[in-house]
Amino acid sequence: MKVRMASEKDIDRIHELLSQVAMVHHKGRPDLFKYGQRKYTDDQLREILKDEKRPIFAAVDEDDRLLGYAFCIFQQHLDDNILTDIKTLYIDDLCVDETLRGKHVGTAIYEAVLDFAKKKGCYNVTLNVWSCNEKAMKFYQARGLKPQKIGMEVILSDDRDSVSESYEPEKAVTD
Repeated sequence: MKVRMASEKDIDRIHELLSQVAMVHHKGRPDLFKYGQRKYTDDQLREILKDEKRPIFAAVDEDDRLLGYAFCIFQQHLDDNILTDIKTLYIDDLCVDETLRGKHVGTAIYEAVLDFAKKKGCYNVTLNVWSCNEKAMKFYQARGLKPQKIGMEVILSDDRDSVSESYEPEKAVTD
């Protein structure tokens, strides 16, 4: 296995893995995440792949088949009133094929992201993780990440009719 930058030839496989992530989020928060939807179109992925400020790391096997990815975004708040000018590499999405989890693919991707961020002069690497995704939280904590800030909510409406209509349990992937 090696980690390289993703390319257009990876788009179909990226979509497969994005679907796995979408299902994890939908199962955890069906009130927020739609069932069976794509995060990006092919054109949007092509644009991201061309954008040097949004690197995508790809873990691949010996046949160059995508095993996992990390979508990243460079962030910097220059001349902000209260924030310092540090450069951050934000991990927007990290996924390993659900059939390959526990085989250190995610660790290889994460370490490649860290090495890249150091070479690019970043102060830190950040990410957000949904509290309903306990496996991801444990993965990141095991790699030394600590909470930077915490998002909180109160749900004001119990109107779930529109949510339940979008959920199709017979099509849901089981753990």
